[in-house]
Amino acid sequence: MGWFWADGNASAAAPVVPPSHKDLAASGATPPPSCPMHNKTMDALSAHKPVTPAPEPTPAAAAPPSKCPVNHGAKDTLAAAAAAVAPKKPQPEHHQPAAASEPSFFSKLNPLNYMFSSISQEPAPNQAIALPTERDPSSIPKGTGDGNWEYPSPQQMYNALLRKGYTDTDITAVESMVAVHNFLNEGAWNEIVEWERRFGKGLMRGWEIMKRGEENAPMMLRRLEAQENDPEPQPTLIRFQGRPKDMTPKAALLQLLGRINPKYATEPPFDRHDWYVSRDDNGQKKEVRYVIDFYSAPPEPTGEPVFYLDVRPAVTVTGACERLLRWGGDVWWRASGGEVRERERSK
Repeated sequence: MGWFWADGNASAAAPVVPPSHKDLAASGATPPPSCPMHNKTMDALSAHKPVTPAPEPTPAAAAPPSKCPVNHGAKDTLAAAAAAVAPKKPQPEHHQPAAASEPSFFSKLNPLNYMFSSISQEPAPNQAIALPTERDPSSIPKGTGDGNWEYPSPQQMYNALLRKGYTDTDITAVESMVAVHNFLNEGAWNEIVEWERRFGKGLMRGWEIMKRGEENAPMMLRRLEAQENDPEPQPTLIRFQGRPKDMTPKAALLQLLGRINPKYATEPPFDRHDWYVSRDDNGQKKEVRYVIDFYSAPPEPTGEPVFYLDVRPAVTVTGACERLLRWGGDVWWRASGGEVRERERSK
């Protein structure tokens, strides 16, 4: 292809003869009539042909600068047009190797407590006060059998609160928060152990303990354990889960009763835990889920905070029967005049 550009003044430019034309002139050969460089000469030598004057060049406003005579842009334009008209061939799919995806949120959690697998002991950015990093052991045995659970250090507690979005936490109160946290968990575990001592060996045995009411249950339990001469069951904590935003059915019912009759109105629980306990059922391990509601009560006159824990098995078939026996046995004992009969018998 050849698109040629001429200078602005065509008469001032002398024709340049290619080397091939020099060879023709030296040899005396006649150039081909189609050659554009010799048409004007042949017309002048021919006597029977009139000479046609060359057209005057059109004056240009300004002579453009000299440039490459080949329009390289035209090639690209034609190629683009041809590509648009031509049918497209299906291109093979090139699968890029998948980039290393970020681990999901749940993969970062410890399946034993649904908390982050590792909580840093390093001070938080802009932390003004240093917090202890020592962790206190609990009295709660692990379900794996390798020791007891450990409570978080104050520094870990503070970092966990910041990670959950509690950026306004008073750093001077973190150590007290850890002490209260540990105290409440120890109390919850003691309640679970008491449930296991009464019902860990079956419902019939549990009824024998509970049939004389809650006030006589500890005495009945010690008497029965002395007769059996068996070691006390040793439950272990497999895992636990904090669910502060999920209200239990019992807590929701109490809130409903409080709306109906303000006499029974109570503050909703400020926290909820689900603890999964391993029970030794005649030599076989059985997983039992316990539900714990944490309530706050009016403080003591000395200013000390007061808390109330509602610990019970979850509403399963076995758990519902245990709760019915413990609650029903106490109600039956008092409603049937059991206390009166005990006093008359002791006289």
